[in-house]
Amino acid sequence: MSAPAVGRAVSRVEALAKVTGTARYAADTEVAGVTHAVLVKSTIARGRITGIDTAKATGAPGVLGVFTHQNMPRLTVPGPEATFLKGFLPVQDDVVRYSGQPVAIVVAGTLEQARYAATLVKAAYDAETPQVSPAANMDLAYLPEPHPLFGPPVYTRGDVAAGLESADVKVAAEYATPLQHHNAMEPTAMVAAWDGDRLTAHVSTQGVGDVQRSLMAAFKLPAEGVRVICPYLGGGFGGKAMSWPEPILVAAVARQVRRPVKLVLTRADTYTASGHRAETRHSLRIGATKDGRLTAIDHTLTQQVSRSDELMFNNPGQTRVIYACPNVRTTQRAVRLDLPIANFTRSPEASGGHALESALDELAYALNIDPVELRLRNWSATNQETGHPHGSNHLRECYRRGAQRFGWARRDPRPGSMRDRDGLVGWGMATAAHASGGVPGAGADLVIRQDGTARIRSATQDVGTGTYTVMTQIGADGLGLPLRGVEFALGDSTFPRSVVAAASTTVPSVGEAVARVAAQGRDRLIALAVADPKSPLHGLDPGRVTARDGHLFDSERPSRRIAHREVMRRHGRPIEITAAPAAFTPRRYSVGAYFAEVHVDPGVGRIRLRRVVGVFDPGRVINPKTARSQVIGGAIWCAGIALTEHTLVDPHLGRVLTPNLSGYLLPVNADIPDIEVDFIDRPDPSSPALGARGFGEVPSTGLTAAIGNAVYHATGVRVRDLPITPEKIIKA
Repeated sequence: MSAPAVGRAVSRVEALAKVTGTARYAADTEVAGVTHAVLVKSTIARGRITGIDTAKATGAPGVLGVFTHQNMPRLTVPGPEATFLKGFLPVQDDVVRYSGQPVAIVVAGTLEQARYAATLVKAAYDAETPQVSPAANMDLAYLPEPHPLFGPPVYTRGDVAAGLESADVKVAAEYATPLQHHNAMEPTAMVAAWDGDRLTAHVSTQGVGDVQRSLMAAFKLPAEGVRVICPYLGGGFGGKAMSWPEPILVAAVARQVRRPVKLVLTRADTYTASGHRAETRHSLRIGATKDGRLTAIDHTLTQQVSRSDELMFNNPGQTRVIYACPNVRTTQRAVRLDLPIANFTRSPEASGGHALESALDELAYALNIDPVELRLRNWSATNQETGHPHGSNHLRECYRRGAQRFGWARRDPRPGSMRDRDGLVGWGMATAAHASGGVPGAGADLVIRQDGTARIRSATQDVGTGTYTVMTQIGADGLGLPLRGVEFALGDSTFPRSVVAAASTTVPSVGEAVARVAAQGRDRLIALAVADPKSPLHGLDPGRVTARDGHLFDSERPSRRIAHREVMRRHGRPIEITAAPAAFTPRRYSVGAYFAEVHVDPGVGRIRLRRVVGVFDPGRVINPKTARSQVIGGAIWCAGIALTEHTLVDPHLGRVLTPNLSGYLLPVNADIPDIEVDFIDRPDPSSPALGARGFGEVPSTGLTAAIGNAVYHATGVRVRDLPITPEKIIKA
């Protein structure tokens, strides 16, 4: 008898399709008569369009239409219910809100014709001086209004002033993280095709339902009038979450030219059309007793918002939740700038967690307490923000196991004390944490075919985290089928409703729905088997029947068994079940501990990340292989955030200066050492998804601070503004 699928290191079920090129992404969609669109983007960051000459473009070969705010159809701006948070639609008025905003769309028979014609569109502007630097505009910071997604801007528990006053030791520090971009392997693409009043849109998106709702709102169509399809996604990281204007614009021009239209964003387009991680600045004050017990934390996070929104996608949630501290205040302030709207970027907690974990390291030195011990002394079994117990929290074991695997006991705590013949060596650690769940539940449907195999569907997405695979595992175990007997389908808005593939919500929401519908299907099979007079299980108590390996058998006499396919053959027709979405999935935290070793060449300030150990508690691990892959990817993200990544913006023109992968410095293979990964792997009793919690974004937190703390340990230099570059080391 084979082992259960859940918990096994199963390779991705869609791997063959991806490596052989048979997987079809949005840009691969073949639609008869498709035409091509190219965006014309503003060259100023703030002002108005005073004129736009399209005559040459309109007369260029193959051009079917040139659309500006003067001839574009009037569209309804979708609202927050469609997670359309931009606040406006481009190419609808003459206002320019940021450099790179679409001001025209050219549609032509071929991509080359559209690109050429786009160069012929000439816009004139009445330009104003843009403001693009948070540091230069901190005097304009303000508290935005509460938002249903982000809550109130100020959170307080206890008396922070009194907690700081009573502290034996206090630390105050300022930290900064730069503007950063997602850079998914697949740039956003879309193909829109109309059939009368019915719209089909192939879109690279993390939320087919969100895009469907935004198109419904823009064109005033019912749900059955809009279908959004996305079976494969070449990365997202938040840049393809929410609803963006481009699918709406492409659908609008497709209706005008009466032909299907395809738009594939260029790499440069993605730097203004897909959001970014906003630049942040953090002010922290932390107080503690002599023995390391936290008495107060005051954390103020200021971040950039655009002129058309005040959404704050970075948050100090870790400060409110993780550590036992009676007096906490977090304040989130906004600075309106002439930049594109920001967005969720592979863990919104990353910047706030970086500041907190860096400040705790500074506190550990001020107290002369080991950084691991300081965190152990302030571990909490409860969510400090809500006061409710965590479903489970094995963070202390993460610290201890990680320290043991890393060899932390051999660390000399004195900065600059650990060396090798080539330079300075530093060891640092930090906590990783991210929320999951807390969103509406997902639905799923099931068909058990007459050959005994099954298909399960849900309108979710696989953003690269392994959703196809883990849902197949959950469905197979629930039905008692081998993996090859289950097909999981996703990426279609006509499937049962699901939430966006973001915020580490897929396993807790979709996993719960798949487990539920599979259990219902198994129970239906058992009921058929025990009711059939010709079945070897006839008359048995259904509770005595077990399903595994494609068979139903008597758990007390396993030789009494019948194959799923035989039950279905006798039944004579497929079994069809739909599980409605659960009302809500519980909000939980997955946690972990990172340990990092760096090498610093003091002569040139060069930093090398030499070693990483990460130990995590995501509840039950559905698939150790895909989970480990998430850790490796998250660690690489953190290495980039800590040491190389930052988007440069011209301070006078508001224009992104590094809109490509040659100027935006991502880590490469030579920058990344071996990453050692371990999991506690204990089910969370409060999770309805087989004890598993969401995990994908947890590894994108914590390691930035561990690297920064290691650099300080190596050099005695505390670099508080990321990235930590050689020139900052030398200057300090």
